[in-house]
Amino acid sequence: MSHALITGGAGFIGSHLAERLLALGHTVTVIDNLSTGQFKNIAPLAGKPDFHYAIEDIRNIHVIDRLVSECDVIYHLAAAVGVQKIISQPIETIEVNIGGTEVILKTARRYRRKVLIASTSEVYGKGVRFPFSEDDDSLLGPTVRSRWSYAASKAIDEFLALAYHREVDLPVVIFRLFNTVGPRQSGQYGMVVPRFVQAALAGKPIEVYGDGQQQRCFANVFDVVQAITALAETPDAVGEVFNIGSDEEVTIYELAERVRQRANSQSEIQLIPYEQAYEAGFEDFRRRIPSLDKIHSIIRWQPTTTLDETIDQIIAYYQKEYGNA
Repeated sequence: MSHALITGGAGFIGSHLAERLLALGHTVTVIDNLSTGQFKNIAPLAGKPDFHYAIEDIRNIHVIDRLVSECDVIYHLAAAVGVQKIISQPIETIEVNIGGTEVILKTARRYRRKVLIASTSEVYGKGVRFPFSEDDDSLLGPTVRSRWSYAASKAIDEFLALAYHREVDLPVVIFRLFNTVGPRQSGQYGMVVPRFVQAALAGKPIEVYGDGQQQRCFANVFDVVQAITALAETPDAVGEVFNIGSDEEVTIYELAERVRQRANSQSEIQLIPYEQAYEAGFEDFRRRIPSLDKIHSIIRWQPTTTLDETIDQIIAYYQKEYGNA
């Protein structure tokens, strides 16, 4: 069994990944500065003999050097996330995403460790070819829109990781996540499903940004971490980029209706202009759907949890954690 290091491991996806790796018999170390992650996500793991954690920034090269030297594989999930955070803190977004990844890759090279890098569907930008395939072109908006800083910074992460693979044969795998959702995800930074669920349970208006006709696919976190761990164990995945997501499309307005129905809520659904929700001139995607052909061909993975099942899981989580609010 291997020793895995998860950056951003106290976050929503990272904590689920830690649980899965421990269940598979691995030793797990987590590093997280708790800027968006929460210690309560990993608190139940803290007493386990094969689990360790460090509350620290991944740009601390001394701490990262020690943790990488002790592990066999790195799952690099730490990043600035959430549209609201990206728009309000663009400096932090760029410096954490690029600077943090640089530290991880340099240290992984020093100790010859495999690195799995979490990227995002945002790198496709305003692509018009559907579904998005891993080798499609990217079309990003102008630099005067801070909204695009996240996509650009994650694209740089991918370029840098692939450069390390090609130049110095560092084993890297890149996976692009498409709207991962599930229990523990916070609505604090604009994550749409938990935000809708919390509003529905509290009887507050469910706020849909824009006209609500933008289409998205939402992948269950349990399916996603299964794919990530399978990629780590697959030699043919090294040096490649993979989409991970669901191909079950839904409009955001329909999503709000489904959340309201499954929560047995009387909340009204309100349309909120982007300018009011984010910033003037905010640009969004009309449609975003992944091609899953490549990952299926390599590890035979495909999502198995429906959106309704995922919504039910999130509702149950918030009812247990916070009552009905």
